[in-house]
Amino acid sequence: MRYFVYFSYDGTRYHGWQMQPDAHSVQAELQRALSTLLRGTIEVVGAGRTDAGVHARKMAAHFDWDEQIDCGQLSYRLNKLLPYDIAVHRVEQVEGNLHARFSATSRTYHYYIHTVKDPFARAYSLELHYNLDFEAMNKAASRLLDFDDFGAFCKSHTDVKTTICHIAEARWVQIDDNHWYFRITANRFLRNMVRAVVGTLIELGRGRITQEEFIKIIKNRKRTAAGESMPAHALFLEEVNY
Repeated sequence: MRYFVYFSYDGTRYHGWQMQPDAHSVQAELQRALSTLLRGTIEVVGAGRTDAGVHARKMAAHFDWDEQIDCGQLSYRLNKLLPYDIAVHRVEQVEGNLHARFSATSRTYHYYIHTVKDPFARAYSLELHYNLDFEAMNKAASRLLDFDDFGAFCKSHTDVKTTICHIAEARWVQIDDNHWYFRITANRFLRNMVRAVVGTLIELGRGRITQEEFIKIIKNRKRTAAGESMPAHALFLEEVNY
């Protein structure tokens, strides 16, 4: 039988979602807790990877187990056992062919920035003091929907087979006078893609590149021409849809 776990985590202490040798990962913590509670070896498959320091407000993973599970009780016990920075929202039994990664239809990320000193935002938002033209940044962001190859925003020397992604939404959202976030939804994302897109849009918002140059960067598919990758601590996986 297949079970889905829906959970969130603060990625500050972790070297990303995926298990790695000699590195602290969210996947390892979840597998350890499930294996302890179910008294067997459990392997979990996540909806995707998040890099070191990136957070998730809604992440999903699946595992298989031969016996019927009291999902409510398992969720309660997982939250007792898992560290303070991982929280399980629910566990549910699903159809055996549902896959946490391959069955996902879309994923949404938010990247948070603030433009004044804010001691309560600093851990989860990037502080910037540039004059940013958000209208121009939103105009450029909307053009992302016109393309499907985002090699320009993919981390170099990765083992991805394709740089094709289908973006359904990309826009800057104002929270208040000094706080904004970039919201982007796609069927899949490349490694480092969101932080590279944000970095390039900020270059445009500062007037360092034009709308035409932004389009040229996308078309040329060269990572070296795009903006820098923004820090991980302000990026959240907001939701995964099935």
